[in-house]
Order: sequence, then C-alpha cells, then structure tokens
Amino acid sequence: MDELQMMTLIAEELNIRFNQVKNTVQLLDDDNTVPFISRYRKEITGSLDETQIRDLEDRMRYLRNLEERKQSVLKSIDEQGKLTPDLVEKINAATKMREVEDLYLPYKQKRRTRAIIAKERGLEPLAMLIVAQSTLEGDPLEFAAEYVNDEKGVPTAQKALAGARDIVAEMISDDADVRKKIRDQAKEDGVIESEARNAADVADYAMYAEYREPVKSIPPHRILAINRGERENKLRVKLEMPEDAAIFSIEQMYIRNTDAIFTDDYRKAIADSYNRLIFPAIEREARSELTETADSHAIDVFAQNTGKLLMQAPIRDKVILGIDPGFRSGCKVAVIDTTNKYLEGVTIYPHPPQNRWERAKADVSELIEKYDVELIAIGNGTASRETEKMAAEIISELDSSEDVVYTIVNEAGASVYSASPIAKKEFPDLEASMRGNISIARRLSDPLSELVKIDPKSIGVGLYQHDVNQSQLGEALDRVVESCVNSVGVNLNTASGSLLKYVAGINSRVAQNIVNYRDSNGRFTSREELRMVKGLGDSAFVQAAGFLRIPEPDHYLDSTAVHPESYAAAEKMLKSLGLSMDAVKQNGTLLSLSLKTSKKSIQDIAAEIGAGYETLADIIESLEKPNRDPRDGMPTPILRSDVLKMSDLAEGMILKGTVRNVVDFGAFVDIGVKQDGLVHLSQMAKRYIKNPMEVVSVGDVIQIKVLSIDLPRQRIALSMLLD
Repeated sequence: MDELQMMTLIAEELNIRFNQVKNTVQLLDDDNTVPFISRYRKEITGSLDETQIRDLEDRMRYLRNLEERKQSVLKSIDEQGKLTPDLVEKINAATKMREVEDLYLPYKQKRRTRAIIAKERGLEPLAMLIVAQSTLEGDPLEFAAEYVNDEKGVPTAQKALAGARDIVAEMISDDADVRKKIRDQAKEDGVIESEARNAADVADYAMYAEYREPVKSIPPHRILAINRGERENKLRVKLEMPEDAAIFSIEQMYIRNTDAIFTDDYRKAIADSYNRLIFPAIEREARSELTETADSHAIDVFAQNTGKLLMQAPIRDKVILGIDPGFRSGCKVAVIDTTNKYLEGVTIYPHPPQNRWERAKADVSELIEKYDVELIAIGNGTASRETEKMAAEIISELDSSEDVVYTIVNEAGASVYSASPIAKKEFPDLEASMRGNISIARRLSDPLSELVKIDPKSIGVGLYQHDVNQSQLGEALDRVVESCVNSVGVNLNTASGSLLKYVAGINSRVAQNIVNYRDSNGRFTSREELRMVKGLGDSAFVQAAGFLRIPEPDHYLDSTAVHPESYAAAEKMLKSLGLSMDAVKQNGTLLSLSLKTSKKSIQDIAAEIGAGYETLADIIESLEKPNRDPRDGMPTPILRSDVLKMSDLAEGMILKGTVRNVVDFGAFVDIGVKQDGLVHLSQMAKRYIKNPMEVVSVGDVIQIKVLSIDLPRQRIALSMLLD
C-alpha cells in the first residue's frame, strides 16, 4: 500500500476529504504541532479539529508501520526462496498487523519444535501422505514401518506416525485461515473465566472468585480488575470456548475424503494442533487484545477526566488561604495573594494528638484578618473533614462584614509536587511539607498552571491508571495537557517553565531558556523578542507565538490569539472597515458593528485583502474577545460556610455536588461529607446511556438525590434522577 492508498483509506475511515488528509499529513511530516495546525492552518486542513488530526496522525503512523512490516516480511520470505505471487498478493492486501503475522508464521524462524525434529528424522513424506488423503487401501502402520530408523530416533511405526502427525499439526497451526477462523470463534463464543486461588484470601476480588462473562460483552473495567487480581496472585484466569465445535470447524477445512486410510491420524493431528498449538496462542491473543482494548478505553477515560480537571474555571482576584490537613504532623497553612504569590505560612495542630483547637483557630483567624482572605481551600486528604469543621467554626465567629467561604480541593499529587525539583526551585527556603498547601491554594486560583507541574498520573482521576500501558498513558496525557495549555494560551511574562514546555513548538530546555531570559532581561514587551531566546529558532517561533500572550504589549496584537504572520491581514481588515487598532483595543464590539454597517461579509473582506476566510474569522473573534478564556464557561467549585456530616444525610435529600471522578460504571461526587458518593450509571438518566461521560464530566456541579447511606461501610448511593 503506497502513501496515496493510505491517505485514501484514512479519508474513507474518518469520513473526510482526501485533500484534507493529504495536506494534514504533509503538515505533520513537516514537524508542525497538532495545536498549531488545528488553530492556524484551517484553510489547509479544511478546519479539521485537534481530535480529527490526532486520529489521522495515529492511523497514518499505524499504516506506515504496517507497510514497513510487510516489506520486512516479504524480504524475509523471498530470501528463503519461498515467496510466491499468491503470497505477495495476500500480504500486500492485509490491512492489519495480525494478518501479516499470520501469513508470515509458516516462514518465521522457530525454536526446535516437535515438527522440526520429526522432519529431521525424515518423516515429512509420511506427513504428506496423511495430508494428501489419496491412499484408500492398506494399513497406516505398514506405510509407517518404512520410516522406522533407530539411528534417527524412530524405533516403531507408531512413533513414525506420531512424528508425522506433529508435522501435520504444525502445518495446520501455521495456516492463516485456520487462525482467523478460531480467532473469530473465540470472539463470538469465548468466555473469560476467573476463580479464586484461595477462597479465604480473595481480598478485593470477591466478585471474581467464581466469574464468567462472554468475551464479546465483558466491559473494559472488569478486564482490568481481573488482570490485576491475576497479577496479585489472587485469581486464576482462563479463556473457555467450545472445543468440539472449534475442532470440527478445522476438520471441515481440511478433511475432504473420509475414506482415506489416514483419516483417523488426520483427525488426531487436527485435535492436537488445536489443543497444543492453536488454542493456547489464540487464548494469549484474545486476552492480549481484550487488555489492549481495556487499556485504550481506560487511557481515554483518564485523559478526558484529566482534560476536564485541567480546564476547571479559575477563581480569580481572590486572596486564598490553603490548608493541607493532617493529624500527627499538623495542618500546613499558606496564604497566596491575587497573583498567586506566597505571603505567609504556619503549621497548626487542631487535631489529635496535640488537640490545640483554639490556638489553631486563632492562628488561622489572624491570617484571614491580616491579609483579607476571602476563600479557604482545604485539601481532601487525611483529616480533611475535621479541618473543615474548624474552618466552619472560624467563619461563623468572624466579623459579619468579612465574607469568607471555604471549599474542598482535590489534593492528589500535592505531596508529589512538594518534593519535586520544581517546588524546590519555586520555594527554596521552605520545607517540602510547607509547599503542598501552596499548591492546594493555587489549584483554585489557576488550576491549569498549578496542575501542569505534577505528573498527570498523580492528579487523582481515572481508574486502573497504574495497570495500563504506561507509555501509551503518558503519551495520551501529554497530548491532553498540550491541548489544554494551548487552548487557554499562556502569559509569557508569568508562566512557569512547567507550563511553557507544553506550548506548541517549545520543549523543556527552551521553556527554561525563556524563564532564564525573562529573569535576566525583565518582562517581554513583544512576541518578536522571543527570537532572542537561546534555542528558540524560526520554526519554534512560528509554532509557539500565537499561543504566547503579552499583557500590555507594545503592539496590541501581541496580547491576542492573532498569530504574528496574520498581523498584516488584521491591519488591512481594520483599514477596510475604517477602524483603528486603538479603537478596537478599547472596544472589541466595534468590529461586529462595523461589519454590519459596512454590509461587507467576511468572505468579501477576505477576498479584498487576500486572506483566508477561516483565518479572518478567527482574527475577528480574537479582537472582539481578546481576553476570552475557554475555562470561564466551566462550573466553579461549590463554596460553603457550614459543614455537613454524613449523619446529617437522609434518603431523598436533594443536594449539590461536584463530580470528582468519572469511571465506566458511574461517577463519584463530593457532596460535602467525608466520603464521596457514587452515582451509578443506571441513576444518571432516564434514557439508556452507555458511557457516564455522555452525562457528566470531572468538575461538573450537579444536583443529586441521596438514595441510601451505609454508615458502617461509609458508602453513599446517589441519583441524578430527582423525580
């Protein structure tokens, strides 16, 4: 399959035009980044979005790898002198890697198998007699007796027949059509079975102690759970499928003459081939494929959850007091100002074993009054709800003129951050234990900028993230973070190296060089100044410039999403409408008003100034809403002033909650008590839904009804069906 055929196939699969595929592949091959292509090359791609470009990129990579493997296989078979026109045609027609490997199997270098040993003993002609099915008279043992040879290790006729059957069994096992047939049967009729290795020690896998589910319907999260149980030596797992039916289907493919004297030997060879060679391989394949599918699904869920978490709405212009709760080591408290600058911190001990409740309240109250704190952020880890009670008491005792509220923040990864080189560089004079509370506070004021400092696998969303393919997970999460950072844009004069490295075209080294340049030369006053940064060449500048914003720049467009390559087009457009840059800077709505009064369409202006329609439409949008943040439409955290306990809950109670995690079987929702409640998939909508993400996302604020409370097991069942 040549490149044009690949592109044609992709266009059909993704339901897009061939030219869209061809142009996008060229852009990718020229090392353009996906965010840059989707945002600034719309005329070339036909306005493909990031998801479409990623799908195209992944599929093209697969097809190129497939083609490379085909050429390698063809070369190997040709070197053996066994390449036929029919085989060339079959290999070239294959559309999946597995099909190529099946066709290559008979020619693949093998270890010393029973069949190879039998061939060395001269038994291949006898095997061919079995396969030919043309011998209708005589005794198979008489024919086999001709091959008895003590020196070659064939002492009897029975041994000769057994060796011949080994050769036949391997021939059948190497047949690509047989593999495909049994593989299809496994998918259709196979059943995954699990059982406890020790019924008294099944731990968290009681559900799978005696479990059966068809291959074609078992959901990804159960595959991952079973795999983990097997890995932890708690479960024994196998694939079951109808053996007789499978063997019969192979017999139908091979046995053409039941009158042949070697028919029984042929049937024995087929049964042996299935049980010893084919089924074990198909079982490994089936379980591997189920695991790959489950991995892919879990990674996708994790990536989507991560994206939603990163894109939570920032709470701007608030002085925030962050508390990292704890018992023995105390609660770490930090105050940050409206620009995220750390002001002051202290350790308090309100909980056992110290029990300095009143002293702790006094210390926190003093910080609130000293810095005019408006919001308290409490981490959701150990001692979270006990600390929440303290915060509620403090708020109730404050002067009525002080409007202070609190919220619970997902603190996952805060400890990872606090011990990281990034945290040490940011706060070299603070102990690691005093850095996590700053991160908790900043997660409210600017979630994206703070969470990019932490390995996405540590930020507390998803399911089974440590069980899936780690390199694929890492790639997927990097893509999500890159997408989020570039969709929001980055303030070039305040962004950390951790944030800058995700900007299109910028790597970790260049990101640090930008920070170093800023430290040495002061704030950037223009995008062009980026060219002075060491290691940031012309290509990187083109990729990154549009995503880097400069507040109060020398040139107004440097503060917008308009790319420098389009500045001339923007200026021509304003001139065509009789507007000045200063006027638009003061009031972006002038653009839409001028378009209406001029009676010129965007297409008309684009043709007049020689610009693309999509580019011009984006320029207009950027100038009308220069400070637009896509996160502003997202729900903000629930802010509270009083505490709710699990014992306060009652069945039927209607509450507001924040979605903390979305998994295959439902969503975990923080409703303000110690334990998150679970909204099962069946309680999410009156219509049938297959995936919880059809209804909710991480960070959503939703109304829910309490279905049941299990105090001993600390479980809460919730429903989104309020009537």
